[in-house]
Amino acid sequence: MSQRADRWADLRVRVVSGLVMITAGAVATFEGGIFFRAAILVVFAVMIWELGGMTAKRAENLRLGLAGLAALCLLANMALVPPPWGLVLLLLPPLGLYLTSRGDRAVIAGYALLILLSGVGFLVLRHQGPLVFLWIILVVVVSDTLGYFAGRLLGGPKFWPQVSPKKTWSGTVAGWIGAALVGLAFALSGAAGWGILIFSPLVAFSGQMGDILESWIKRRAGVKDASGLIPGHGGVLDRFDALIGAVLAVIVIAQAIPLPFGVAG
Repeated sequence: MSQRADRWADLRVRVVSGLVMITAGAVATFEGGIFFRAAILVVFAVMIWELGGMTAKRAENLRLGLAGLAALCLLANMALVPPPWGLVLLLLPPLGLYLTSRGDRAVIAGYALLILLSGVGFLVLRHQGPLVFLWIILVVVVSDTLGYFAGRLLGGPKFWPQVSPKKTWSGTVAGWIGAALVGLAFALSGAAGWGILIFSPLVAFSGQMGDILESWIKRRAGVKDASGLIPGHGGVLDRFDALIGAVLAVIVIAQAIPLPFGVAG
């Protein structure tokens, strides 16, 4: 197989798997209610399961236990336990990862906490309506897609080769441009104010940092993918790493600056 053909070898399976995930995510997001909550419980429990496996491959029963504990802690945050005690419960799965035998325990525990906090962030943002959540997903998907094609077509200098050898500056900048175009579409449609043009690239950059953080953790763990659950994509964590960064960024930004939704251009 030529180098050019090998560059696109994973494209077909990535597209098919991506369409399935986008369809499932769109249905859960717009249906809301129990569908969305069930999806959150499953997806984030699986990510904790994958993280446990990446860093301690032989402890299968422990992985399942931590995943179940993560689901219970997120369920508690869905209304069963009043704040701030629900958030305090999120410390339990990371503590379980920290107290068990594995490399980089503090880093892994910290990353697990970020994952679970983003799970709560998903719930908070969905309560603001599907439009905000749709914007975040589109920013991440479009920036990732344009970055994928630009990086392979244009190549060029690496963005951070020590951590993520495949990422290029051309792909990174293309991702920011794609995010700005998503923001432009929302502004022109009247769904958001023009401030969305600034927010969108910031969210895309946060998503890229989420992707790079997971890549760094995988390199330290000596694994290529979080798991093999999704053909052409690796694991659930490999697909949600950017969304984790993006959602956390939106939650933090929204504490200081109102999101520009519901404001006519």
